[in-house]
Order: sequence, then C-alpha cells, then structure tokens
Amino acid sequence: MSSPITKPIAPLPKLIFASRWLQLPLYIGLIAAQAIYVFHFWVELVHLIEAAFGSDVALQKLITSIGYETGTQINGLNETIIMLVVLALIDVVMISNLLIMVIVGGYETFVSRMNLEGHPDQPEWLSHVNASVLKVKLATAIIGISSIHLLKTFINAANYSEKVLMWQTIIHVVFLLSAMAIAYTDRLLHHPGTDDEAH
Repeated sequence: MSSPITKPIAPLPKLIFASRWLQLPLYIGLIAAQAIYVFHFWVELVHLIEAAFGSDVALQKLITSIGYETGTQINGLNETIIMLVVLALIDVVMISNLLIMVIVGGYETFVSRMNLEGHPDQPEWLSHVNASVLKVKLATAIIGISSIHLLKTFINAANYSEKVLMWQTIIHVVFLLSAMAIAYTDRLLHHPGTDDEAH
C-alpha cells in the first residue's frame, strides 16, 4: 500500500510551525533546574544524616534552611526538626515531579512526538496527554506542593505570625478553588456524552 502524498507546506506556515522548536531551550533549562533540585535534595539529606550522628554544624544548617527558630537551646535533632526536614525533602520531590510533567508533557504536546509507544518506562498519563489534561495535572500538583508548604508552616507555627498563617491558608484555598474551576471547565469542554456516543 503506497503512502499518501503529502501536500507541501507554504514557506510562512512552515516557518510558523517550525517556531515551536524555540521552546526547546526552555525545556533544557527546566532539565538544568531539575538537576539543581536533585543536588539540593542530596545536600539536605546529607545534613540530616550528619545531624543524626551528632554534627552540630549540620544541625545548624538544617535549622537555618527550614526556618526553625526557638528561644531555647537546641542540643540535637528533635521530632519537629526531623519532620520539617522530611517535609522539605518531599516538597523537593513533588516539585521535581511537576518539572517532569512540564518537560515531558509540554515537549510531547507542543514541540514534537517522543515516539515512546511500547516503551516499558512510558508514563501512563503520557499516552493520553494534551494541553487540557496537562493543565489539570499541573493544577493538582501545585495543590500538593502548596499543601506541603502549609503543613510545614503549621508544624512550625510558633515562628510565624497570625497574618502569615492566615495568608498562606487563604492562598492555598485559592489554589484549590482554581484547580476545581480548571477541572470543571475541562469537563464542560469535553462532554462525557460525546465519548459514549462514539462507542
């Protein structure tokens, strides 16, 4: 069976279509940002391990990085510091996941196909990703990151003013409502009945 004859693209549309490759440096930049997050994760993890073995220098670095300040002298790791550090590590992982979704999903949607069909490591969500699905997934990921930040703030609430606590809660609720609005809009644009009738 012969392949269909493709109609040549006019110069201007061809240039406009090729301009999508201008996004490639942006995705490469995000990969570099991902590498920085990986480095930051391991630095914090090494500090946590060193502090667990009694290093005062590592403990002070952890206290500074998580913003944990109290009036009493801290002689070693306590449950609150460990919890805040672990939450900070989880926060890095979730932001890294967000970066992967933007890099892989954005490149696949807006730049070029990766041809990962049949690859054992192909992400499950990538098989049906589009701009709308990516937008909902990003909104959900942002809510998760915001939840971790809010939890860290509540655990360390003694070191924050009521105004900071209130605004962080309000911002988180705004993120939540925005994600719900995005998901609802996406559902309105893609009526479930259309897919049912197609089957």
